[in-house]
Amino acid sequence: MKIILFLFIISSILSADIKEGERVYKENCASCHSVNMTGGLGRDFNLVSYTRRREDIFKYIKNPSSQYKKFGYSANGMPTLPLKDEDIKNVVDYIDSLQPFKEWMKKR
Repeated sequence: MKIILFLFIISSILSADIKEGERVYKENCASCHSVNMTGGLGRDFNLVSYTRRREDIFKYIKNPSSQYKKFGYSANGMPTLPLKDEDIKNVVDYIDSLQPFKEWMKKR
């Protein structure tokens, strides 16, 4: 019983960040990025979740003009958003939650 309660508490804490991240996404990112492959100016966040690591997503949101070449873009089209680090962390948690398997998990 204790382990079930512990797991419930942990999952509640983790999902709170994801839910807050979804809110941040809807308010700041949804005008350019979709999460259901419906298109937009920016890359769909399902693809971002699959191909990019959390720390890289955080760095890109924090300062897109210093990171765009790392992701293979020839120019930066993403604006620097006035988000606090906690908001960025939450939206990264949300993006990361979209795909349970990652490209970098593949055995080579």
